[in-house]
Amino acid sequence: MASLNVGSLGEYIREQRRHAQYSLRQLADAAGVSNPYLSQIERGLRKPSAEILQQIAKALRISAETLYVQAGILEEREEQGLELRAAILADPLVDERQKQVLLAVYESFLKENGVYHAAAGATADEPQTQPVDDENQKGRTTHADR
Repeated sequence: MASLNVGSLGEYIREQRRHAQYSLRQLADAAGVSNPYLSQIERGLRKPSAEILQQIAKALRISAETLYVQAGILEEREEQGLELRAAILADPLVDERQKQVLLAVYESFLKENGVYHAAAGATADEPQTQPVDDENQKGRTTHADR
């Protein structure tokens, strides 16, 4: 997972806020965060959670994925599953450790189905060829067979 670049994230949020013609206080109210907290995010002093980023994105009417990419939570790429990853990261009912476990399980399913994750050294478009000689796997279609 990429490291969080809070300075450029804050600058990006400030730029989007100004583009939307919101004052700092207006955006803080719309996003449901305190004015000082949003100010600290914009100045790169605070590291917002995925849930807070989702609230800010909703208030700015931009995609949460855009902020996740700016924050380094998600890599910028076109692939299936991006929305699922974003939903997991934004879910307020799941703690950070559980989110990481869910993402790891999802990645293991992708690998099992013959799809590499970009962080594992390939893109989603590059299939992983797996022999289908296991007794339990006979007749099962893999990503490489499609």
